[in-house]
Amino acid sequence: MKKMWQEFKQFAMRGNVIDLAVGIIIGGAFGKIVSSIVSDIIMPPIGWMIGGVDFSQLKIVLPVNPLAPEGVAPAAINYGAFLQNIIDFLIVAFAVFMLIKGINAISRKKKSEEPKAPAAPPADIQLLTEIRDLLKKS
Repeated sequence: MKKMWQEFKQFAMRGNVIDLAVGIIIGGAFGKIVSSIVSDIIMPPIGWMIGGVDFSQLKIVLPVNPLAPEGVAPAAINYGAFLQNIIDFLIVAFAVFMLIKGINAISRKKKSEEPKAPAAPPADIQLLTEIRDLLKKS
């Protein structure tokens, strides 16, 4: 049992596991921010432009089920919330795309800035170096 615990600690303390956990937490918070931007900032003007429609309230109310007990609210298909979630997803996907694109550009720039290996010495210098090495051996 102790060995298993040590293996688990070693696994959990690896950098990539911790980085993944931080990424998930930040991703969740970022998703909430994007959802708020979509529902509170983007969708109200769009709804206003098309006649004062509140997308989050768009739904199709299904007819009352004759078998349902009295006082039960009718079921509804909330397609407005679905549309809002699609827009949330598209904005998050675009933001992640732009982030990855920026990271790739930075990594390409770093690779191009890495110092190159020094150029090979001219042939006469190489020949003199070989002669020197042979003289040292004898």
